[in-house]
Amino acid sequence: MLHVDNTSGAPEQNLPPLLLEAVRYAEDRHWEVVPGTWLVDGDGPACCSCGAPDCALPGAHPAEQDWRRRASAGPGVVRKWWTENPAASILLPAGRAFDVLDVPEVAGCLALARMERMGLQLGPVVAVPAAPGCGGRRLHFLVLPGVADKLPDMLRQIGWSPERLDLVARGEGDWVVAPPSRVGGYASAQWARPPSALNRWLPDAAELVSPLAYACGREASSPRQAPRRAAAVR
Repeated sequence: MLHVDNTSGAPEQNLPPLLLEAVRYAEDRHWEVVPGTWLVDGDGPACCSCGAPDCALPGAHPAEQDWRRRASAGPGVVRKWWTENPAASILLPAGRAFDVLDVPEVAGCLALARMERMGLQLGPVVAVPAAPGCGGRRLHFLVLPGVADKLPDMLRQIGWSPERLDLVARGEGDWVVAPPSRVGGYASAQWARPPSALNRWLPDAAELVSPLAYACGREASSPRQAPRRAAAVR
């Protein structure tokens, strides 16, 4: 259950949504959280708060260089950060409580349907808008940590060439942009499968790699979809 320290007396529903969700991730899931940049609206397209005109990840990267050290699962610390800056995007460091299997949205949806028919255990899945200049949304499957360095060998063992697939593992040094953070233009990260009591225990990546590889391989061979590597959207 989420407990938000509301000293102002305002109803919980009137508190900033990013604050509520950031505290929920820390308090309910014990995930480390770190503030990210945010989008600044103006006369033209929204730009990143970092000020770089050519920012590759507007609203979707850490606001501080020492973000790995600062990341915290303490609800009080997280609440303070988003009270001070309610617009900051919510970033969840990978390689700690979870790693991430990152695939294109179309392939991810195909794999999701197949995994559900197979009765596989699934963890939370994030749908992330495309980065500027990159094609298509991405799905991020949260799995037990430890897959980032093993994925190429895992793919070869089941007969896939890692270079052919738009399937990437993200671990230590990467991050997930968590809902409801606004990313890129006007779209926001969303949960394709939200965190719940049913998926508190994350799956082993080995259980998901085969259906994800199959779906990515099918998309790579499709005439409407040229293979492309994942962009640096975490």
